[in-house]
Amino acid sequence: METVKGVVDGVKNVALTDNSKPKPAKEKKDKKDKKAGDASEDSRPLELNPLPAYIPHRIKIFETLKAQYDEDVAKKPRDKINITLDNDRMEIGTAWETTPAFVARQISNSLFERIVIARVNGELWDLDRPLESSCRLELLDFEHPEGKKVFWHSSAHVLGEAAERRFGGHLCIGPPVEDGFYYEMALPDGGNVATSDWKPLETIASKIIKEKQPFERLVLSKDDLLKMFESNKYKQHIIKDKIPDGTNTTVYRCGPLIDLCRGPHIPHTGRIKAFEIMKNSASYFLGDANNDSLQRIYGVSFPDKKQMEEHKKYLEEAARRDHRKIGKEQELFFFHELSPGSCFFLPHGQRIYNTLQGFLRSEYWKRGYDEVSTPNMYNSKLWETSGHWQHYKDDMFTFAIEKDQFGLKPMNCPGHCLMFKHRERSYRELPWRVADFGVLHRNEASGALSGLTRVRRFQQDDTHIFCTQEQITQEIGGLFDFLQHVYATFGFSFKLRLSTRPEKYLGDIQTWNVAEEKLREALDSFTAAGGSKWELNEGDGAFYGPKIDITISDALKREHQCATIQLDFQLPQKFKLEYMTAEGATQKATTETEAQVEAKETGVSADEITPGCARPVMIHRAIYGSFERFIAILTEHFAGKWPFWLSPRQILVIPVMPSANDYVMEVQKIFREREMYVDVDVSGNTLQKKIRTGQLQQYNFIFGESHHLCHVSRLLNLHADSFLAGTVVGAQEKETRTVNIRNRDDPSTQSKGDLIPLDEAIRKLLALKEERRLENAL
Repeated sequence: METVKGVVDGVKNVALTDNSKPKPAKEKKDKKDKKAGDASEDSRPLELNPLPAYIPHRIKIFETLKAQYDEDVAKKPRDKINITLDNDRMEIGTAWETTPAFVARQISNSLFERIVIARVNGELWDLDRPLESSCRLELLDFEHPEGKKVFWHSSAHVLGEAAERRFGGHLCIGPPVEDGFYYEMALPDGGNVATSDWKPLETIASKIIKEKQPFERLVLSKDDLLKMFESNKYKQHIIKDKIPDGTNTTVYRCGPLIDLCRGPHIPHTGRIKAFEIMKNSASYFLGDANNDSLQRIYGVSFPDKKQMEEHKKYLEEAARRDHRKIGKEQELFFFHELSPGSCFFLPHGQRIYNTLQGFLRSEYWKRGYDEVSTPNMYNSKLWETSGHWQHYKDDMFTFAIEKDQFGLKPMNCPGHCLMFKHRERSYRELPWRVADFGVLHRNEASGALSGLTRVRRFQQDDTHIFCTQEQITQEIGGLFDFLQHVYATFGFSFKLRLSTRPEKYLGDIQTWNVAEEKLREALDSFTAAGGSKWELNEGDGAFYGPKIDITISDALKREHQCATIQLDFQLPQKFKLEYMTAEGATQKATTETEAQVEAKETGVSADEITPGCARPVMIHRAIYGSFERFIAILTEHFAGKWPFWLSPRQILVIPVMPSANDYVMEVQKIFREREMYVDVDVSGNTLQKKIRTGQLQQYNFIFGESHHLCHVSRLLNLHADSFLAGTVVGAQEKETRTVNIRNRDDPSTQSKGDLIPLDEAIRKLLALKEERRLENAL
């Protein structure tokens, strides 16, 4: 069923329209009005009666084949087996009888009630599925990432059953996602799901949960699957396209629902204690705009009602921090329908962009990187050489020019290969660390576009390191140090995952094995030096090489993958890259050159390597990932309250009288000469309005006269933790060449600012900026 998983993963994030759950109304309606409103919204019966004919058809096939399966299992030998638990505790069981659920109950009933799923010899396993041989058994609860996925996957089946019972129609896929699950379906006569359907669906789901319907697993042949789902053209397509002839896969049943599914699942629907529908949207089958338009319903569920309440609070906080909301309020960026997926960065947003880029440029200088610039458009021959045309063409913007096919670059690596190859290279030049902030384009589906997190036009902090095999471990160690420094600057912690060879890959296995081993060595060295432990992510590498995926954790404890380190032996071979070795520099040819020895070790062919030369290894690396997505993450991480060094609005100077305007303008000039963002409000607005406007825009500091700000703060009834940092300047400040500073994040300065000499203020603010401190303190 891994092939079916691939279909699901490919369309998880593609949606066309979005009807999210509305916020609760502030005004209460009386019960009479509420009942009348509910009735007018939807007068249809709660459930179809009779149910669609395909439901009893599926059940008949399932029950017939399940009876045969049970007979086969009854004949299996009941050998004694050893079951090793996480703590190395050993239990004795019986093959084809003992289940993980039985083992859990033997330990304690509370453990059994808490666990969601088992893992047997590394494979996820239903709690009620009998163990077949001696094994290592792990018991996973909802808090485990795999447990949460299984719980939400099972909840998706509950939603699918509710949808069939209410609408009929045909189900497509129903996977778990980052914050819950969804089910995708085609309604009869091309119908749409309405918000008025949510409550009825939740009511049916509640019935399903109360019935404690067991999840039953059954292995079916491809022919039986086609017969079972003969009326569902979407399941037919998946079965025919993704399941090889002569093979088997699984279905799961709960109540009247039987679905094509690799599982596993929770024991029964009664494990779900809280279930809600969150939104619905339109989507395309398999994420392809040329296919049928479908309906997608999203939900979330938990094994405890308190967790649902906590989740709702989390959603409220996430909505408050939404980068799209803050981006609009702070005038950072916007999007336009005339260029979908391409961000317009406004002046204040570009300030953040430039500061992030400047931070990396300063690090590149310290760490020996060379910045380059490469073309945006290439002939398709480049992508054919790199392999992207065969593997990535559908995600590129391509077009014809003078009978040749061209494409906008979706990544920089092939261009950097051309740059390496344009002249002879020596071992003395390696490692060569190449940085490129070039514009990239990827043809994302319109339904997948989402603020800054999924765009079509973007820039990356893209670098490629060309090095020798002997330099790999040292270079990756240097990248780990780079990662730690950058992420610590923003207050992020991070995790490392090694992603290995995928199902479809370039090159030979020997080369992949060498590359993966090099990354393992680097990761083990990082851990041994005090770094965090790394995890294995089997089969999720890039098609051209294994990679280390780095995920950061933000203020809401959400994980985001930004950085990546990829080891590539393939592109240097495809582009025939080579450098003169130390051996080759002294003698042009030997019986067995260093290149040939290296080729034997890596499995890379040396037939086309010039005598005395060797292939470089290429390390792909990004830390931010795309600037756009990283800015979205930072916006939500800081909730729009930017640290001083990154802030697009650092200082606001407010004169309390026109006679102070000349001093205010002088203060602005002095700070701007030191490359700080200083704004002055000399408008005709009242002092109250000036401060209120500045507060909403989250200036770090406000300069001003203490008794005026104290009076205004009382008038505005502002909370200390939200009062804006800044400066108000009056006669006293002008005469003494001082500034009265209010700190956005320091409540003690709100009623009475710190009156300090102008020179001292300059020195302290410069230090705050240059040290890139997170705290907004002088």
